Amino acid sequence: MSAAETTTAKVPPTRPSPTPRTGPEVPGKPTRKPSAGGAAVPWVLLAPCLLVLVLVMGYPLVRLVTLSFQSFGKSELWGFKEAEWVGLKNFTAILGDGEFWAVVVRTIVFTVGAVALTMVLGMVIALLMQRVSGWVKALISIALVASWGMPIIVATAIFKWIFDTDYGVLNWLLSKLPGVDMAGHNWFASGTQGLAVIMLLVVWGAVPFVVITLSAGLTQVPKEMEEAARLDGAGAWGVFRWVTLPILKPILVMLTTLSVIWDMGVFPQVFVMRGGNPEAEFQLLTTYSYQKAFVVNDYSGGSAIALVTVLLLLGVVAVYMRQMLKIGEVE
Repeated sequence: MSAAETTTAKVPPTRPSPTPRTGPEVPGKPTRKPSAGGAAVPWVLLAPCLLVLVLVMGYPLVRLVTLSFQSFGKSELWGFKEAEWVGLKNFTAILGDGEFWAVVVRTIVFTVGAVALTMVLGMVIALLMQRVSGWVKALISIALVASWGMPIIVATAIFKWIFDTDYGVLNWLLSKLPGVDMAGHNWFASGTQGLAVIMLLVVWGAVPFVVITLSAGLTQVPKEMEEAARLDGAGAWGVFRWVTLPILKPILVMLTTLSVIWDMGVFPQVFVMRGGNPEAEFQLLTTYSYQKAFVVNDYSGGSAIALVTVLLLLGVVAVYMRQMLKIGEVE
């Protein structure tokens, strides 16, 4: 054996590098590639819901759009005449009617007031619920769920009794105050007071959902961030403004949008509170559309008003989607 053979080491052959794996693999089992039909599974699961939405909402919406472009009254309803297409005549008539614009302004003012009051009260109650003991919080939650689950007709009947002119509890309680005489006061003598009462009824039914949702959101606020803000010198308002509010922003946007949609669609509260025949100063877009269609028998005009209401609500939904996309980009 030569010296070169004793000093030279043999290099072992190199092994091929293993191919990277895309996911966990069970030993002894072959890897399974994702199937091409996996993307269709969500659509298959959503298909029943989509089918129900098309059947329940699709036909009424198509019928609503069709009627708004036709001349459709009692004769067409009973089949004595064929419905005549009139184009934009119905929309021109309602947009040129001063009463319609008064109803639009009244509806917007009513919605803004109800939504603002609902959100403020809901936030205050949710914040206060974080500072009470567990059993008190449980009792408040039970009371909120009970009031939320009360049928609208029952709640409206109770409010009618509370604000009744002759036997109302509120007039009796206010009359007990020194220098106040509210005996026989009619809260529905003017549209302003009457709509304020109906607004309180709407807020009373909407606050529980807002409180429960915000209470769940407040549990996600990190305590460490609140303590850090306090150490930096922030007071209660500063902690709420710079810590709590930004974290709750997506929930607040969602709740505000839903409240706007619900409060713009208020119908039974006004209809029942005014005995099935709301006066002109109590008309909102929903009741005004109902009156045009089923009281005056102008079904095409009522459909046009309802379609304008739907377009306004779609504008609210568009603003909501834009805000949620902004929040998603920031996060």
